Amino acid sequence: MTRPTAKEISAMASVAGLPVSADVAARIANSIGPAFEGLAPVAGTLPFDLEPASFPLVQAANDSKRATK
Repeated sequence: MTRPTAKEISAMASVAGLPVSADVAARIANSIGPAFEGLAPVAGTLPFDLEPASFPLVQAANDSKRATK
């Protein structure tokens, strides 16, 4: 997990259909950068790194295991 650059922010905003100016992209990168740096030591180790759409399937599987015990 690396701090995003203004160029990356601009590209992501354009893909999302909300293009921003270079100045706005730089301000966004500067404002969210510290969060990326703070989470860098634990990146990839937290359970919510899993794809969220699969959560209901995992939860249902766990519920059915509990019901059979």
